[in-house]
Amino acid sequence: MKIVVKQKIPIGKNMSRELWLLRHSKAEQNDGIEDFDRALKKRGKQAAERMGAWLQQQQLIPDLVISSPAKRAINTATRVLNAMGVKELTVTEDKRVYAEGFERLKTVLAECPAEAQRVLLVGHNPELEDLLIHLVGVSVLPNSNKLLPTTAFARLEMPDDWTQLSAESAQLLSITHVKSLLQE
Repeated sequence: MKIVVKQKIPIGKNMSRELWLLRHSKAEQNDGIEDFDRALKKRGKQAAERMGAWLQQQQLIPDLVISSPAKRAINTATRVLNAMGVKELTVTEDKRVYAEGFERLKTVLAECPAEAQRVLLVGHNPELEDLLIHLVGVSVLPNSNKLLPTTAFARLEMPDDWTQLSAESAQLLSITHVKSLLQE
């Protein structure tokens, strides 16, 4: 499923940056493994590679990649970048992206360098969904009980200042589910 949404932004809002939210790919269950150390399943690895290939085809190349340090998130980010053929970017691990709430994600984004125009944030639910709802508002989102299933990619147009991430300050451009890419 690919959802494309164009919402009206008040005149005068300066928007030139993009935030890309990527939920980690499908991971093993908790069977005796700490949540933080859960590895990707085979289909999760394949999904991350498919998403990376699709991002490369769409010419959606990030300037900065920030990931949760959890094994499944780092592996997703690495596989996506490898599939994109991106060699010059490294994944910045930030522990605040793991299970600390969407307000902490806003803090992480506020520290992005001014020159970062396209930021890829790889993380987990419910934090990514909560951040998405906060930034674009619930009224423009599709009616779904899970906005960001595993390996889902949301593309948002952001204000010019990473520190100014108030409620409904962004515009949702699209949400792409990896399952829709597997059918192409």
